Amino acid sequence: MRNHFLLSCALLLCGVQAALAQTPATNATYAALPSETPEKVVPATESLDYIKRVERITMRDGVKLSTVILIPKGAKNAAILLTRTPYNAAELTSHSESSHLGALLQGYDHAADVIVDGGYIRVVQDIRGKYESEGDYVMTRPFRGPLNSTPVDHATDTYDTIDWLVKNLPESNGRVGIIGISYNGFLSLAALVDPHPALKAAVPMNPMVDGWRGDDWFHHGAFRQQGMGYVYEQVVTRKNEAKWFTSHYDDYDMFMQAGSAGELGRQRGLEQSGYWRKLVEHPAYDSFWQQQAMDKLLARKPLTVPTLLVHSLWDAEDSYGAIAVYKALNARPDSAANLKLAFGPWVHGGAIQDGSFIGAIKFRGDTAWEFREQVLKPFLDRNLKSLPTPEIPKVSAFETGSNRWIKLDGWPLGCAQGCAIKPTPLLLQAGHKLALGGAPASLAVDVGFDEYVSDPSKPVPYRNRPIRPSGYDEGKGMSWPRWLVDDQREASGRTDVLVYTSEVLAKPVKIAGEPLVKLIASTTGSDADWVVKLIDVYPDEVPAQPNMGGYQLMVSADIFRGRYRESWERPVAIKPGEALGYNFGLPTANHVFQPGHRIMVQIQSSWFPLYDRNPQTFVPNIFNAKPADYRSAIQRVYRKAGQASLIELPLVVAD
Repeated sequence: MRNHFLLSCALLLCGVQAALAQTPATNATYAALPSETPEKVVPATESLDYIKRVERITMRDGVKLSTVILIPKGAKNAAILLTRTPYNAAELTSHSESSHLGALLQGYDHAADVIVDGGYIRVVQDIRGKYESEGDYVMTRPFRGPLNSTPVDHATDTYDTIDWLVKNLPESNGRVGIIGISYNGFLSLAALVDPHPALKAAVPMNPMVDGWRGDDWFHHGAFRQQGMGYVYEQVVTRKNEAKWFTSHYDDYDMFMQAGSAGELGRQRGLEQSGYWRKLVEHPAYDSFWQQQAMDKLLARKPLTVPTLLVHSLWDAEDSYGAIAVYKALNARPDSAANLKLAFGPWVHGGAIQDGSFIGAIKFRGDTAWEFREQVLKPFLDRNLKSLPTPEIPKVSAFETGSNRWIKLDGWPLGCAQGCAIKPTPLLLQAGHKLALGGAPASLAVDVGFDEYVSDPSKPVPYRNRPIRPSGYDEGKGMSWPRWLVDDQREASGRTDVLVYTSEVLAKPVKIAGEPLVKLIASTTGSDADWVVKLIDVYPDEVPAQPNMGGYQLMVSADIFRGRYRESWERPVAIKPGEALGYNFGLPTANHVFQPGHRIMVQIQSSWFPLYDRNPQTFVPNIFNAKPADYRSAIQRVYRKAGQASLIELPLVVAD
């Protein structure tokens, strides 16, 4: 039976093989199913209230830049509003499924309400080397000169783009404005270096201006290491496909485990980014940074284009740039007439968001909408449409604390008339007190200083932990843009943070301008960082908003790396134990400390992991610091006559 079964199986197998041999191939017998996807899709655009064009505009060196053009249907004699961006023009103009231009732009564009209501032709362009544009990408590409031997830069690319637009858009009136935030704000400033005659208005908002002095990469020499992921994703691929990864839920732990910023960069493959290599090679304020500083570059010749600089008082990314450009250009009589400044109580880019609150701080109305309606709209109308619109003020300034808009003839200026700014010392006193004006108190038993231990193994967090990556997704705990308005009570309770507090104020104290830190301090190390925070302490109870009781709101704060005390260009070691002066400016403020509030100053030596840790042992380049270099140090802050530490406040007084 077994043999019979095997024979039957063999015969069956032979029959199957013979049958398969006689069966024709399937694709020879049956025709393929026709594809249901057309070779080219033709969008139905009849119901749209705009026309969308995508053009590849040729630059003077032959490189083509992808440019999205949105034209309101029926547009005639319309002005053009241009944004140049490294952040994907196609995506920025494709977020909505609506047939209406307003819905297409809302939430993703620069002041979409003003753009749509104004009937502007909207143009968004990928800069060279990013997304659909040709060419090589260089982060904030330097202008033609020592750092750029090519014949092209962002000024020439903007010029060539505007030239094409006014010649090829018959719906336009031949007048072009440029607007942008952050990197796009830097690109808006670039348009002013060699402006096309058709450029009639520029609105740089929160622009990146000087990456070392106080914008994205360094602040007074301290490296902003939470931007490392941006440097990786923005540079290593054309379309940002490569993603920076994290290894911890809490960034504090991730940066601590790595050690130095340089070591974390090595672990993450960041050396593949050409810009990262430049950052590591240029930790001091050398010619690499100085030759790229936009305020210095623009100040070389007259400003010929009406320009509205927009600044945010709580900008976590570019707190330096807009004010620096304003100061540089306003100093030139041949530029001041074309220069305007506006600033409000916003985060980075907050002028196009909901401005009725910032974190826990609430305002009476939508301050951002008020700016767009009362400042931005008339500025664009006047310069791009030639409408008989009244001139906006030289400076439109929001006064925090009193929470009101004021119109000024310049900046810094405390009020429209009847007041002046008097530099006034806010002195550190014994007993952790503050005194506004006058001389430092002297007590016979007072040692004349306060001290703390700065331990690099336990750096002071810049916000309450866990610290999430610097993203914008509140649902995932990524509230990076608003960290500057975080309550500072957690820091004030640490033993490695000095805290000085005034008496309860009996009358308002207003400041307008940049507070100046004049610190007399010593360290037992050979390098040190100094973080100084000027804080408004709310009353113990605030009945109208209970969660604001005792709130410690930073009004202005920054960091200074001690190795640059003598020279920004040439770092030098600090002599251990010697009382030395450390002088630096804090970001601009326009604030009223109200009666019932108190003024506070906090001083510390780390702000982690936003800024890399100072090893407190002098090394040639902190990016390359080794574990053994990180050592604890005793920091002393002096406050007696002859060694008085203070913050010089730009106090507004009656004239």
